[in-house]
Amino acid sequence: MKIEEEINPYSTMKPANQKKLQKHLQAVAKILYQEAESKELESLAGIEKTIRAQTLEYITPELGVFFSKKQQELHYC
Repeated sequence: MKIEEEINPYSTMKPANQKKLQKHLQAVAKILYQEAESKELESLAGIEKTIRAQTLEYITPELGVFFSKKQQELHYC
């Protein structure tokens, strides 16, 4: 299922980056959906709980590592 890409005109992010982000997030969402427990996706509360748990387990740590490395590159280059 492809979700139609929509640019947020009020965002401070460049439209080209919004499109790239949407594309990558859709790919991430597909992977996380495949890994989710089907029974947890039967209600909005279950979906929210699953997304929150997956975000904390997989996404947030990767973002933290990336940002930390970028900061180190800026300070030590």
